[in-house]
Amino acid sequence: MDHLSERALVLNRSWRAITTASVRRAICLMYADAAHAICAQSYETFDFEAWLNKPIRDDESVLRGVGCEIPVPEIIVLRGYDAMPKRTVAFSRRNLYRRDQYTCHYCGCRPGTDTLTIDHVLPRSRGGRTSWENCVLACEDCNKKKGNRLISNSDMRLLRQPRVPEWSWDVELSAGGHCDSWEHFLPRRKKRASVG
Repeated sequence: MDHLSERALVLNRSWRAITTASVRRAICLMYADAAHAICAQSYETFDFEAWLNKPIRDDESVLRGVGCEIPVPEIIVLRGYDAMPKRTVAFSRRNLYRRDQYTCHYCGCRPGTDTLTIDHVLPRSRGGRTSWENCVLACEDCNKKKGNRLISNSDMRLLRQPRVPEWSWDVELSAGGHCDSWEHFLPRRKKRASVG
């Protein structure tokens, strides 16, 4: 297994999770003394030298080099960064599908990705922009029915107003999975109220 391409959780100096990095990058940051590794069991911190000399547990993944074994760091803490980076969600077809939960914004059906289209609420021919606030998913039938008209002229209505998603970066982690040792540092997720 290529441990260097696995992910390590990155904490700021206040021990708040801010991103992930490849294990390769995490070790480089440790070597440059920009970060320390955190032992997931004891929360003890280790600089690069101490991490190399740390006893390796039986259940711990290791990187093997010439004459040495290095424990794979699961969590690192930056030594000189206190901020929380601002994150914006990039507008893309994939993220639009995710925001709209693969559902037509007009009739509420979920026909599958093959028959979902992107509709501009204010058509582009009338000055509508391709943005979070102006684009929604629509099934082919609803998109044809609305056509190039305004919603007010089409006997249709939006089930909800389109807006920029407010995903935090931890939502991104759920798709790729993460180590159990990260749980203590990840924000608690809000439970969604069931609809219907």
